[in-house]
Amino acid sequence: MTSIGGAASPGMVDWNLAVATATRLVRPGPEVSRDDARAIVAELRRHAKVSEEHVRGFTRLGTEETHDTPVLVVDRPGWVRANVAGFRELLKPLLDKMQERRGGGPGNAVLGAVGGKVTGVELGMLLSFLASRVLGQYETFAPAARDLPGGGPADAPNGGGRLLLVAPNIVHVERELDVQPHDFRLWVCLHEETHRTQFTAVPWLRDHLEGEIQSFLSETDVDPMAFLERIRDAAQSLVGGRPEGEEDDGGRSLVELVQTPAQREVLGRLTAVMSLLEGHADYVMDGVGPAVVPSVAEIREKFQQRRAKGASRLDSALRKLLGLDAKLRQYRDGERFVRAVVDQVGMDGFNRVWTSPNTLPTKAEIAKPADWVARVHRKADS
Repeated sequence: MTSIGGAASPGMVDWNLAVATATRLVRPGPEVSRDDARAIVAELRRHAKVSEEHVRGFTRLGTEETHDTPVLVVDRPGWVRANVAGFRELLKPLLDKMQERRGGGPGNAVLGAVGGKVTGVELGMLLSFLASRVLGQYETFAPAARDLPGGGPADAPNGGGRLLLVAPNIVHVERELDVQPHDFRLWVCLHEETHRTQFTAVPWLRDHLEGEIQSFLSETDVDPMAFLERIRDAAQSLVGGRPEGEEDDGGRSLVELVQTPAQREVLGRLTAVMSLLEGHADYVMDGVGPAVVPSVAEIREKFQQRRAKGASRLDSALRKLLGLDAKLRQYRDGERFVRAVVDQVGMDGFNRVWTSPNTLPTKAEIAKPADWVARVHRKADS
């Protein structure tokens, strides 16, 4: 196996082992003939292209020239490889600090190699879980790879990035929901194309988001043992380590359990941005849907029920550990924010949100859209 990103040593995380583990453990996709698979891939590519025009027209964001990042239809292992490359890029400063903190003695080198493999296996297990659930993703921090082209350097006009559509997962869900495949595939593409439009039409957004994430990571306790201890505590809270009836940590995820007070401030801003992005995508998907997706009402109802229901106890535990329950709240809260603002000041008024980082809503404003309208519009109008 060639190494992800070309590095020879595993360091704090053996990324190649993470890919190998996830690829080995990921569940096979639904049974599809070779001809059907080719037809599905071709249809998803057509839908992605058509969605560009629909989303631009509805949101009034971007131009045809800004939509020059790649659209890739991938399988589950392909999604794993793309995300490991992105994770490695994003987490490099944190892992370098942890490596430096650990020291370079002979014993530490051996411990590091073993620890890197253990972490690689654990990361691979989590990725195998996610790889069968993600329908699509605009991968913002996307370095190019031999089998997965990237969107260009971070300072390119499009900001880098690539749109991933995970074909087997889309087919699995459309069968599970028993909805019209053509309509469902277009509906998914509308949501993911909105994310692509957000990042390609708003040049500063990628750098802002990366800066916030790096601020969060720079505040992390970089002592490896303390970091692992916190992860262990979080995991035990999910598998029955706490006596029945005892209060938990307010339903917090692993991300929330490994933060300092300074990180809480950053996390609040990140939560607000992610709520905006996810809610905006849902709002656009529903706004465009009735005109181009005949069965959109049925799809939306069934998909919402699926989101709310979840699956097994293990699935619920992993969702909590990874903070995916918070992501579901982001869809709901963000969509309410976008809808309320558009109802009050129209789409052009809402689009002031993309002016600069200062016009992004705060976490409190996501819950109270009128406060954002008062702050941004009164200040601009005066």
